[in-house]
Amino acid sequence: MEYEIQGGSFPIVICTLQRGETMKNETGAMAFMTSGMKMETNTGGGLLKGIGRALSGDTLFLNFFTAEQDNQKIGFSACTPGKIMPIRLNGSNTIIGQKNAFLAAEESVDVDIYFKNKLGTGIFGGEGFILQKFSGEGIVFLEIDGEVIEKDLQPGETLLLDPGHVAAMEESVDFDIERVKGAKNILFGEGLYFSKLTGPGRVWIQTMPISKLAEAIIPFIPKQSSSDW
Repeated sequence: MEYEIQGGSFPIVICTLQRGETMKNETGAMAFMTSGMKMETNTGGGLLKGIGRALSGDTLFLNFFTAEQDNQKIGFSACTPGKIMPIRLNGSNTIIGQKNAFLAAEESVDVDIYFKNKLGTGIFGGEGFILQKFSGEGIVFLEIDGEVIEKDLQPGETLLLDPGHVAAMEESVDFDIERVKGAKNILFGEGLYFSKLTGPGRVWIQTMPISKLAEAIIPFIPKQSSSDW
């Protein structure tokens, strides 16, 4: 499989498949495909696995696209302004992503739900609690809101983020929740909790979570009055 990412702030990844190669994606991400592609829809590993993905923010079913001829093309487009980030998995590296990160992947990539075991993380983690786990071998394409910043954390190095800005991380990174200190900071600052990421491992940070983009747009949406009815 070969691929090319186009589109700037409204990206699309165009994959070129040879006969027998298969890509999978969440329902709704496919933009176009050539006539030599065959599509099948299923849960991608059983009902329980499909339900797990649904809990993590994706769809219950996956679409599988298989090339029946050589040099077939298929495009997967992002649903929000941002980036499409390709990550190659080699069977030993596992990536943990935000709940809406998955866009598409080669068939050999396993997509599953990922829970943190700590009670505090589960209760207060917000957007950062229910995550997705990507493992296996092959390329997975992740959808990033806004721009993406990469940071390599050294052993014991800690980074604090607003939970919505955590796009993805290597499985070696420890993920936890830390409460904001100080009453004024809680009342007038950035919220109650930070996501606490501790190295070693690589972290991908997104600059504009879709939740914040929606909050920024809402004040500019005209309100409908009763006289409009």
